[in-house]
Amino acid sequence: MHELNRRVVVTGISAITPIGLTAETFWESLLNGVSGAANITSFDTSKLETKFACELKGFDVTNYMDKKTARRLDPYAQYAVAAASLVLKDAGIDPATLPSEEKERIGVVFGSGIGGIHTFYQQSVVNHTEGPHRVSPLFIPMLIPDMGAGMISILNGLRGPNYCVVSACATANNNIIDSFMLIKNGLAEAMVTGGSEASICEIGMAGFNSAKALSKRNDSPETASRPFDLTRDGFVMGEGGAALYLEEYEHAKKRGAKIYAELVGVGLSADAYHITAPCPDGSGAKLSMEMAVKTAGIKLEEIDYINMHGTSTGLGDAAETLAIKNLFGEHAYKMNLSSSKSMTGHLLGAAGAVEAIATILSIQNDIVSPTINFETPDPACDLNYTFNKAQKRTVNYGMSNVFGFGGHNTSVIFKKIQD
Repeated sequence: MHELNRRVVVTGISAITPIGLTAETFWESLLNGVSGAANITSFDTSKLETKFACELKGFDVTNYMDKKTARRLDPYAQYAVAAASLVLKDAGIDPATLPSEEKERIGVVFGSGIGGIHTFYQQSVVNHTEGPHRVSPLFIPMLIPDMGAGMISILNGLRGPNYCVVSACATANNNIIDSFMLIKNGLAEAMVTGGSEASICEIGMAGFNSAKALSKRNDSPETASRPFDLTRDGFVMGEGGAALYLEEYEHAKKRGAKIYAELVGVGLSADAYHITAPCPDGSGAKLSMEMAVKTAGIKLEEIDYINMHGTSTGLGDAAETLAIKNLFGEHAYKMNLSSSKSMTGHLLGAAGAVEAIATILSIQNDIVSPTINFETPDPACDLNYTFNKAQKRTVNYGMSNVFGFGGHNTSVIFKKIQD
Protein backbone atom coordinates (compact mmCIF):
# COMPACT_ATOMS: atom_id res chain seq x y z
CA MET A 1 0.00 0.00 0.00
CA HIS A 2 2.75 2.48 0.93
CA GLU A 3 4.64 2.60 -2.38
CA LEU A 4 6.45 5.89 -1.84
CA ASN A 5 8.35 5.67 -5.13
CA ARG A 6 5.13 6.01 -7.14
CA ARG A 7 5.27 8.94 -9.57
CA VAL A 8 2.33 11.33 -9.97
CA VAL A 9 1.59 12.98 -13.29
CA VAL A 10 -0.99 15.41 -14.64
CA THR A 11 -3.09 13.88 -17.43
CA GLY A 12 -5.99 16.34 -17.53
CA ILE A 13 -6.56 20.05 -16.93
CA SER A 14 -9.57 22.37 -17.00
CA ALA A 15 -10.09 26.02 -16.17
CA ILE A 16 -13.32 28.01 -15.91
CA THR A 17 -12.08 31.54 -15.30
CA PRO A 18 -12.93 35.21 -15.86
CA ILE A 19 -10.55 35.22 -18.85
CA GLY A 20 -11.56 31.91 -20.44
CA LEU A 21 -13.97 29.04 -19.88
CA THR A 22 -11.51 26.36 -21.03
CA ALA A 23 -7.85 25.75 -20.29
CA GLU A 24 -7.01 26.70 -23.87
CA THR A 25 -8.81 30.07 -23.85
CA PHE A 26 -7.53 30.80 -20.34
CA TRP A 27 -3.94 30.21 -21.48
CA GLU A 28 -4.37 32.32 -24.61
CA SER A 29 -5.71 35.21 -22.52
CA LEU A 30 -2.84 34.87 -20.03
CA LEU A 31 -0.24 35.10 -22.78
CA ASN A 32 -1.98 38.12 -24.29
CA GLY A 33 -2.27 39.96 -20.99
CA VAL A 34 -6.07 40.10 -20.94
CA SER A 35 -7.67 41.54 -17.79
CA GLY A 36 -10.89 39.94 -16.56
CA ALA A 37 -11.83 42.89 -14.35
CA ALA A 38 -14.88 45.05 -15.07
CA ASN A 39 -17.81 46.65 -13.29
CA ILE A 40 -19.99 44.07 -11.54
CA THR A 41 -23.14 43.28 -13.53
CA SER A 42 -24.84 40.61 -11.40
CA PHE A 43 -26.15 42.88 -8.63
CA ASP A 44 -26.44 46.50 -7.52
CA THR A 45 -23.10 47.82 -6.24
CA SER A 46 -24.19 51.36 -5.41
CA LYS A 47 -23.64 50.90 -1.66
CA LEU A 48 -20.28 49.13 -1.99
CA GLU A 49 -16.83 50.72 -1.83
CA THR A 50 -15.57 48.40 -4.57
CA LYS A 51 -17.86 48.15 -7.59
CA PHE A 52 -15.87 45.82 -9.85
CA ALA A 53 -14.55 42.27 -9.92
CA CYS A 54 -13.47 39.51 -12.30
CA GLU A 55 -16.83 37.85 -12.98
CA LEU A 56 -17.31 34.79 -15.17
CA LYS A 57 -18.48 35.79 -18.62
CA GLY A 58 -20.64 33.57 -20.80
CA PHE A 59 -20.87 30.66 -18.38
CA ASP A 60 -23.94 28.53 -19.19
CA VAL A 61 -24.47 25.91 -16.51
CA THR A 62 -26.65 23.79 -18.82
CA ASN A 63 -23.56 23.00 -20.89
CA TYR A 64 -22.41 20.84 -17.98
CA MET A 65 -25.53 19.54 -16.21
CA ASP A 66 -29.31 19.50 -16.44
CA LYS A 67 -31.36 22.35 -15.00
CA LYS A 68 -32.71 20.29 -12.09
CA THR A 69 -29.20 19.44 -10.89
CA ALA A 70 -28.07 23.04 -11.34
CA ARG A 71 -30.92 24.40 -9.22
CA ARG A 72 -29.81 22.20 -6.33
CA LEU A 73 -26.25 23.53 -6.35
CA ASP A 74 -24.77 26.81 -5.20
CA PRO A 75 -22.76 28.49 -7.99
CA TYR A 76 -19.46 27.38 -6.42
CA ALA A 77 -20.59 23.74 -6.72
CA GLN A 78 -21.81 24.30 -10.28
CA TYR A 79 -18.31 25.51 -11.16
CA ALA A 80 -16.81 22.47 -9.44
CA VAL A 81 -18.98 20.00 -11.34
CA ALA A 82 -18.32 21.84 -14.61
CA ALA A 83 -14.55 21.87 -14.08
CA ALA A 84 -14.61 18.15 -13.25
CA SER A 85 -16.64 17.37 -16.36
CA LEU A 86 -14.08 19.17 -18.52
CA VAL A 87 -11.06 17.62 -16.82
CA LEU A 88 -12.39 14.06 -17.19
CA LYS A 89 -12.98 14.71 -20.87
CA ASP A 90 -9.49 16.17 -21.28
CA ALA A 91 -7.98 13.15 -19.52
CA GLY A 92 -9.86 10.77 -21.83
CA ILE A 93 -11.93 9.32 -19.00
CA ASP A 94 -15.55 8.34 -19.62
CA PRO A 95 -16.99 7.34 -16.23
CA ALA A 96 -19.95 5.65 -17.92
CA THR A 97 -17.66 3.04 -19.47
CA LEU A 98 -15.34 2.43 -16.51
CA PRO A 99 -15.60 -0.91 -14.73
CA SER A 100 -16.66 -0.76 -11.08
CA GLU A 101 -13.24 -1.76 -9.76
CA GLU A 102 -11.63 1.10 -11.69
CA LYS A 103 -14.06 3.65 -10.22
CA GLU A 104 -13.08 2.47 -6.74
CA ARG A 105 -9.51 3.59 -7.47
CA ILE A 106 -10.40 7.11 -8.68
CA GLY A 107 -11.04 9.70 -5.98
CA VAL A 108 -12.18 13.30 -5.70
CA VAL A 109 -10.50 15.79 -3.37
CA PHE A 110 -11.86 19.16 -4.38
CA GLY A 111 -12.40 22.26 -2.26
CA SER A 112 -13.84 25.71 -1.85
CA GLY A 113 -12.46 28.34 0.48
CA ILE A 114 -15.84 29.80 1.42
CA GLY A 115 -18.47 27.45 -0.02
CA GLY A 116 -22.08 28.42 -0.67
CA ILE A 117 -22.02 32.08 0.27
CA HIS A 118 -24.66 32.93 -2.38
CA THR A 119 -27.01 30.42 -0.80
CA PHE A 120 -26.18 31.55 2.72
CA TYR A 121 -26.96 35.18 1.87
CA GLN A 122 -30.17 34.41 -0.02
CA GLN A 123 -31.56 32.03 2.59
CA SER A 124 -30.65 34.40 5.42
CA VAL A 125 -32.80 37.04 3.70
CA VAL A 126 -35.63 34.49 3.34
CA ASN A 127 -35.36 33.57 7.02
CA HIS A 128 -35.46 37.22 8.04
CA THR A 129 -38.29 38.33 5.77
CA GLU A 130 -40.50 35.23 5.49
CA GLY A 131 -39.61 33.15 8.52
CA PRO A 132 -37.72 29.90 9.19
CA HIS A 133 -40.46 27.73 7.68
CA ARG A 134 -39.60 29.21 4.27
CA VAL A 135 -35.90 28.29 4.42
CA SER A 136 -35.07 25.77 1.68
CA PRO A 137 -34.58 22.10 2.70
CA LEU A 138 -31.54 22.26 0.41
CA PHE A 139 -30.02 25.15 2.35
CA ILE A 140 -27.42 23.07 4.22
CA PRO A 141 -26.38 20.82 1.30
CA MET A 142 -26.01 23.90 -0.91
CA LEU A 143 -24.03 25.75 1.75
CA ILE A 144 -21.35 23.29 2.83
CA PRO A 145 -18.00 23.49 1.02
CA ASP A 146 -17.60 19.73 0.55
CA MET A 147 -20.64 19.43 -1.72
CA GLY A 148 -18.59 20.23 -4.81
CA ALA A 149 -16.47 17.15 -4.16
CA GLY A 150 -19.54 15.13 -3.22
CA MET A 151 -21.43 15.98 -6.41
CA ILE A 152 -18.43 15.28 -8.63
CA SER A 153 -18.27 11.83 -7.05
CA ILE A 154 -22.04 11.22 -7.25
CA LEU A 155 -22.50 12.37 -10.84
CA ASN A 156 -19.53 10.37 -12.11
CA GLY A 157 -19.73 7.31 -9.84
CA LEU A 158 -16.17 7.80 -8.56
CA ARG A 159 -15.84 5.81 -5.33
CA GLY A 160 -12.26 6.45 -4.25
CA PRO A 161 -11.24 8.89 -1.48
CA ASN A 162 -13.71 11.78 -1.42
CA TYR A 163 -13.52 14.96 0.66
CA CYS A 164 -12.52 18.61 0.57
CA VAL A 165 -9.79 20.54 2.30
CA VAL A 166 -10.63 24.11 3.31
CA SER A 167 -7.72 26.49 3.93
CA ALA A 168 -8.93 29.86 2.63
CA CYS A 169 -6.95 30.94 -0.44
CA ALA A 170 -4.61 27.95 -0.13
CA THR A 171 -7.55 25.54 -0.53
CA ALA A 172 -6.96 24.26 -4.07
CA ASN A 173 -3.25 23.71 -3.46
CA ASN A 174 -4.01 21.77 -0.29
CA ASN A 175 -6.45 19.59 -2.23
CA ILE A 176 -3.83 19.00 -4.93
CA ILE A 177 -1.24 18.12 -2.28
CA ASP A 178 -3.59 15.66 -0.54
CA SER A 179 -4.39 14.05 -3.90
CA PHE A 180 -0.68 13.75 -4.65
CA MET A 181 -0.09 12.00 -1.31
CA LEU A 182 -3.04 9.64 -1.77
CA ILE A 183 -1.68 8.45 -5.11
CA LYS A 184 1.91 8.42 -3.84
CA ASN A 185 0.90 6.15 -0.98
CA GLY A 186 -1.11 3.76 -3.17
CA LEU A 187 -4.53 4.76 -1.82
CA ALA A 188 -5.73 5.75 -5.29
CA GLU A 189 -4.64 5.43 -8.91
CA ALA A 190 -6.08 8.76 -10.01
CA MET A 191 -7.71 11.85 -8.48
CA VAL A 192 -9.94 14.66 -9.67
CA THR A 193 -8.68 17.64 -7.69
CA GLY A 194 -8.76 21.42 -7.59
CA GLY A 195 -11.05 24.13 -6.31
CA SER A 196 -13.93 26.47 -7.08
CA GLU A 197 -15.27 29.71 -5.68
CA ALA A 198 -18.28 32.00 -6.17
CA SER A 199 -17.98 34.87 -3.72
CA ILE A 200 -18.87 37.84 -5.92
CA CYS A 201 -22.12 38.73 -4.20
CA GLU A 202 -23.32 41.53 -1.93
CA ILE A 203 -22.18 40.01 1.35
CA GLY A 204 -18.92 38.64 -0.07
CA MET A 205 -17.82 41.98 -1.49
CA ALA A 206 -18.96 43.82 1.65
CA GLY A 207 -16.96 41.50 3.87
CA PHE A 208 -13.72 41.84 1.95
CA ASN A 209 -14.22 45.61 1.71
CA SER A 210 -14.63 45.78 5.49
CA ALA A 211 -11.41 43.80 5.85
CA LYS A 212 -9.65 46.46 3.73
CA ALA A 213 -8.51 43.74 1.33
CA LEU A 214 -9.96 44.92 -2.00
CA SER A 215 -8.74 47.49 -4.47
CA LYS A 216 -10.98 50.55 -4.78
CA ARG A 217 -9.74 51.61 -8.21
CA ASN A 218 -13.30 52.02 -9.49
CA ASP A 219 -12.26 54.42 -12.24
CA SER A 220 -10.09 51.78 -13.93
CA PRO A 221 -11.09 48.21 -12.98
CA GLU A 222 -9.00 46.56 -15.70
CA THR A 223 -5.79 47.99 -14.19
CA ALA A 224 -6.73 47.53 -10.53
CA SER A 225 -4.90 44.23 -9.99
CA ARG A 226 -1.29 45.35 -10.19
CA PRO A 227 0.95 42.99 -8.22
CA PHE A 228 4.38 44.34 -7.23
CA ASP A 229 3.55 47.86 -8.43
CA LEU A 230 4.17 50.60 -5.86
CA THR A 231 0.61 51.92 -6.31
CA ARG A 232 -1.17 48.59 -5.62
CA ASP A 233 -4.08 49.01 -3.24
CA GLY A 234 -5.58 45.55 -2.75
CA PHE A 235 -6.74 42.51 -4.67
CA VAL A 236 -9.58 42.08 -7.13
CA MET A 237 -12.20 39.40 -6.52
CA GLY A 238 -12.46 36.58 -9.06
CA GLU A 239 -14.71 33.55 -9.45
CA GLY A 240 -14.68 30.20 -11.22
CA GLY A 241 -13.15 26.78 -10.88
CA ALA A 242 -10.32 24.62 -12.15
CA ALA A 243 -9.39 20.96 -11.96
CA LEU A 244 -6.44 18.66 -12.49
CA TYR A 245 -6.57 14.95 -13.17
CA LEU A 246 -3.64 13.46 -11.27
CA GLU A 247 -2.63 9.90 -12.05
CA GLU A 248 0.00 7.36 -11.12
CA TYR A 249 2.61 7.39 -13.87
CA GLU A 250 2.56 3.69 -14.84
CA HIS A 251 -1.24 3.67 -14.79
CA ALA A 252 -1.25 6.65 -17.15
CA LYS A 253 1.30 5.06 -19.48
CA LYS A 254 -0.61 1.79 -19.59
CA ARG A 255 -3.75 3.49 -20.86
CA GLY A 256 -1.83 5.70 -23.29
CA ALA A 257 -2.75 8.98 -21.61
CA LYS A 258 -1.21 12.26 -22.67
CA ILE A 259 0.91 13.66 -19.86
CA TYR A 260 1.21 17.41 -19.26
CA ALA A 261 3.79 17.38 -16.47
CA GLU A 262 4.92 15.52 -13.37
CA LEU A 263 4.07 16.74 -9.87
CA VAL A 264 7.29 16.22 -7.95
CA GLY A 265 7.36 18.50 -4.92
CA VAL A 266 4.95 19.78 -2.28
CA GLY A 267 5.39 22.10 0.66
CA LEU A 268 3.16 23.24 3.51
CA SER A 269 3.74 25.55 6.46
CA ALA A 270 2.11 28.05 8.79
CA ASP A 271 2.99 31.67 9.48
CA ALA A 272 1.66 31.36 13.04
CA TYR A 273 1.39 35.13 12.94
CA HIS A 274 -1.98 36.78 12.10
CA ILE A 275 -5.47 35.87 10.87
CA THR A 276 -5.16 37.84 7.60
CA ALA A 277 -1.75 39.51 7.29
CA PRO A 278 1.31 37.52 6.17
CA CYS A 279 4.38 37.37 8.34
CA PRO A 280 6.40 40.39 7.11
CA ASP A 281 9.70 38.52 6.99
CA GLY A 282 8.22 35.84 4.71
CA SER A 283 9.51 33.06 6.96
CA GLY A 284 6.40 30.89 6.54
CA ALA A 285 6.42 31.21 2.76
CA LYS A 286 10.14 30.43 2.72
CA LEU A 287 9.55 27.26 4.76
CA SER A 288 6.82 26.09 2.36
CA MET A 289 8.97 26.63 -0.74
CA GLU A 290 11.98 25.02 0.93
CA MET A 291 9.94 21.92 1.75
CA ALA A 292 8.66 21.69 -1.82
CA VAL A 293 12.19 21.82 -3.23
CA LYS A 294 13.37 19.21 -0.72
CA THR A 295 10.53 16.77 -1.49
CA ALA A 296 11.20 17.25 -5.22
CA GLY A 297 14.80 16.17 -4.60
CA ILE A 298 16.26 19.02 -6.65
CA LYS A 299 18.56 21.99 -6.14
CA LEU A 300 17.25 25.50 -5.67
CA GLU A 301 19.00 26.53 -8.88
CA GLU A 302 16.86 24.11 -10.90
CA ILE A 303 13.65 26.14 -10.40
CA ASP A 304 13.10 28.18 -13.56
CA TYR A 305 9.77 29.85 -12.83
CA ILE A 306 7.50 30.66 -9.90
CA ASN A 307 3.83 31.53 -10.32
CA MET A 308 3.64 33.72 -7.23
CA HIS A 309 0.71 34.19 -4.89
CA GLY A 310 1.03 37.84 -5.92
CA THR A 311 -2.35 39.21 -4.86
CA SER A 312 -1.59 42.93 -5.37
CA THR A 313 -1.59 43.76 -1.66
CA GLY A 314 1.12 45.88 -0.11
CA LEU A 315 2.14 43.44 2.60
CA GLY A 316 1.67 40.19 0.69
CA ASP A 317 3.71 40.96 -2.42
CA ALA A 318 6.63 42.34 -0.40
CA ALA A 319 6.67 39.40 2.05
CA GLU A 320 6.61 36.79 -0.73
CA THR A 321 9.37 38.60 -2.59
CA LEU A 322 11.50 38.67 0.56
CA ALA A 323 10.86 34.96 1.13
CA ILE A 324 12.04 34.14 -2.41
CA LYS A 325 15.19 36.23 -1.99
CA ASN A 326 15.96 34.71 1.42
CA LEU A 327 15.57 31.16 0.08
CA PHE A 328 17.05 31.37 -3.40
CA GLY A 329 19.74 34.01 -2.89
CA GLU A 330 21.27 35.17 -6.17
CA HIS A 331 19.21 32.64 -8.12
CA ALA A 332 16.11 34.66 -7.19
CA TYR A 333 17.19 37.20 -9.82
CA LYS A 334 17.71 34.55 -12.50
CA MET A 335 14.22 33.04 -12.41
CA ASN A 336 11.10 34.33 -14.08
CA LEU A 337 8.24 35.13 -11.72
CA SER A 338 4.69 36.22 -12.47
CA SER A 339 1.23 36.66 -10.98
CA SER A 340 -1.76 35.29 -12.86
CA LYS A 341 -3.98 37.26 -10.47
CA SER A 342 -3.11 40.42 -12.35
CA MET A 343 -5.49 39.07 -15.01
CA THR A 344 -7.86 36.62 -13.31
CA GLY A 345 -8.25 38.44 -10.02
CA HIS A 346 -8.11 36.37 -6.86
CA LEU A 347 -10.21 33.20 -7.15
CA LEU A 348 -9.69 32.44 -3.45
CA GLY A 349 -10.27 28.68 -3.01
CA ALA A 350 -9.85 28.07 -6.74
CA ALA A 351 -6.64 30.11 -7.10
CA GLY A 352 -4.24 27.21 -6.53
CA ALA A 353 -5.76 25.06 -9.28
CA VAL A 354 -5.92 27.93 -11.79
CA GLU A 355 -2.31 28.88 -11.09
CA ALA A 356 -1.07 25.29 -11.11
CA ILE A 357 -2.46 25.03 -14.64
CA ALA A 358 -0.72 28.26 -15.63
CA THR A 359 2.53 26.79 -14.27
CA ILE A 360 2.02 23.48 -16.09
CA LEU A 361 1.36 25.23 -19.40
CA SER A 362 4.45 27.38 -18.92
CA ILE A 363 6.48 24.20 -18.55
CA GLN A 364 4.86 22.54 -21.52
CA ASN A 365 5.25 25.55 -23.82
CA ASP A 366 8.48 27.09 -22.48
CA ILE A 367 6.91 30.50 -22.08
CA VAL A 368 6.03 32.54 -18.99
CA SER A 369 2.82 34.55 -18.90
CA PRO A 370 3.17 38.17 -17.77
CA THR A 371 2.24 40.20 -14.72
CA ILE A 372 0.20 43.00 -16.24
CA ASN A 373 -0.55 46.58 -15.13
CA PHE A 374 2.96 47.41 -13.98
CA GLU A 375 3.75 51.13 -14.01
CA THR A 376 5.65 52.24 -10.91
CA PRO A 377 8.61 50.29 -9.45
CA ASP A 378 8.52 49.31 -5.77
CA PRO A 379 11.98 49.12 -4.15
CA ALA A 380 10.74 46.19 -2.04
CA CYS A 381 9.84 44.23 -5.18
CA ASP A 382 12.96 44.08 -7.34
CA LEU A 383 12.84 40.65 -9.01
CA ASN A 384 11.96 39.64 -12.59
CA TYR A 385 8.15 39.52 -12.45
CA THR A 386 7.80 39.22 -16.25
CA PHE A 387 6.08 42.58 -16.39
CA ASN A 388 3.47 43.34 -19.06
CA LYS A 389 4.66 40.91 -21.76
CA ALA A 390 5.05 37.11 -21.93
CA GLN A 391 8.61 35.85 -22.13
CA LYS A 392 9.99 32.76 -23.79
CA ARG A 393 12.42 30.69 -21.75
CA THR A 394 13.06 27.05 -20.99
CA VAL A 395 11.00 25.96 -18.00
CA ASN A 396 11.96 22.50 -16.73
CA TYR A 397 10.74 23.07 -13.18
CA GLY A 398 7.95 25.44 -12.20
CA MET A 399 6.67 26.26 -8.73
CA SER A 400 3.26 27.62 -7.76
CA ASN A 401 2.77 29.39 -4.43
CA VAL A 402 -0.61 29.98 -2.79
CA PHE A 403 -1.07 31.38 0.71
CA GLY A 404 -4.29 31.80 2.71
CA PHE A 405 -5.89 33.77 5.53
CA GLY A 406 -5.00 32.03 8.77
CA GLY A 407 -1.34 31.83 7.78
CA HIS A 408 -1.65 28.76 5.54
CA ASN A 409 1.26 28.45 3.07
CA THR A 410 1.43 25.95 0.19
CA SER A 411 3.86 25.35 -2.66
CA VAL A 412 3.82 22.77 -5.44
CA ILE A 413 6.50 21.97 -8.02
CA PHE A 414 5.85 20.56 -11.48
CA LYS A 415 8.49 19.09 -13.79
CA LYS A 416 8.70 18.79 -17.54
CA ILE A 417 7.82 15.19 -18.26
CA GLN A 418 10.75 12.88 -18.95
CA ASP A 419 10.48 9.09 -19.22
